Amino acid sequence: MSEQDAGDCGSLRDWLSAAADAGRGLHGRGASVALRDLACATSLGGRLAELAGRAILVATGDQLTAALALIELDGVARRLVLCPPDIAPEHLPAVIADAEIDAVVTSDAASCGGVALHAVCRPLLAPLTHALPERRSTEWILFTSGTTGAPKMVVHTRAGLTAAIKRRAVHDGPVVWGTFYDIRRYGGLQIFFRAVIDGGSLVLSDADEPVADHLARLGRHGATHVSGTPSHWRRALMSGAARAMAPRYVRLSGEIADQAILDNLKAVYPQARIGHAYASTEAGVGFEVDDGRAGFPATMLGRLPSGVEMKVENGTLRIRSSRTALHYVGAGAPALADRDGFVDTGDMIEVRDGRCFFVGRANGVINVGGLKVHPEEVEAVINRHPDVRMSLVRARKSPITGAVVVADVVLRDTAAPAAEVEGEILRLCRAGLTRHKVPSAIRFVPALAVAATGKLARHHA
Repeated sequence: MSEQDAGDCGSLRDWLSAAADAGRGLHGRGASVALRDLACATSLGGRLAELAGRAILVATGDQLTAALALIELDGVARRLVLCPPDIAPEHLPAVIADAEIDAVVTSDAASCGGVALHAVCRPLLAPLTHALPERRSTEWILFTSGTTGAPKMVVHTRAGLTAAIKRRAVHDGPVVWGTFYDIRRYGGLQIFFRAVIDGGSLVLSDADEPVADHLARLGRHGATHVSGTPSHWRRALMSGAARAMAPRYVRLSGEIADQAILDNLKAVYPQARIGHAYASTEAGVGFEVDDGRAGFPATMLGRLPSGVEMKVENGTLRIRSSRTALHYVGAGAPALADRDGFVDTGDMIEVRDGRCFFVGRANGVINVGGLKVHPEEVEAVINRHPDVRMSLVRARKSPITGAVVVADVVLRDTAAPAAEVEGEILRLCRAGLTRHKVPSAIRFVPALAVAATGKLARHHA
């Protein structure tokens, strides 16, 4: 099937009806549902007719019920708004108003935001007793990552969201997807679609589950394809339980995949293909690289065979394709793309020796006496040290230069004495970075905070 076939299908439920397999399922932490059963059943208590044509806020407490609701409501609802679990309650009224919500689906009896029409989704399937509502086109609305204050929302079509998915006619054995992402975020939603459309199962994460327990669960379910941000993967490697699973494919996205994390994953999973993908909530899926190297070939700039067009302008990557979001939600929302249809991703690019490297976010630059420093560029150097698990570079105020660069570093359990490692890190930085980018101080910490998006928690993000 072609890339467009996935988007052309009438609904996600139709995919289950057309390609149901007894072994396929959605596996939450405490329950599982066979996808074959969902093809002719409901988890919404017979409420589909009431929900038809509605703008629905999917605000379930767990990912399994969210997944069930999305499968049932695609092609039935006019609009689906995927509410991530970390949204602040004070922002819900604005979300409901801006998205014109007139129905809410939750996983318990408690209503949400005072919306009159409320349905409950549970992983207890009942046979469909009425004909399905007439199929319609459903808008999918996602919250942008890295939002501070009132969240921004973007509108996608399912055709755009699934355009990068190629359904394979024959699998090399069963495909079991696992992801550290929440499926209510763009990165996790992509894996959810791949599992449903590409004929696999999906092991869902749980925000309260220890990393080691999640890895063990992925292993028990025989996860073959696992996705997460570089920060997710660094935490997995730090857990001591990374070898509880043996995936055939390891996928990174959402943050810069530096050479250190790619090399470390290959060492732990030598049998796996290691790929890193570029995607964002606004720009959609751009490309995937699986040559084991950080960055991507400069020859990919221009128009790719997939139809995605990329260019670098004013230092940032710009993307135009059928996979991008349509627009932001709400009155007075800014334009999502420029007049030529290109989305400015805000990710800074440098071209060196025929390869494009991500160096950081345009809004995350540290200004040291008028000289720019991208924290991610410094982190990539620090992470090369064999005793370093992960690092976070940030600014510290300085009365002389306005700011200086400092680094918080997590070491391996087997690391050499801290003073020795600190000296080696500084030597690495002095050899690979210009003087103003070298950290003025290094602090060793037991862990670094990771946001709900799976990315390192940064003050500017």
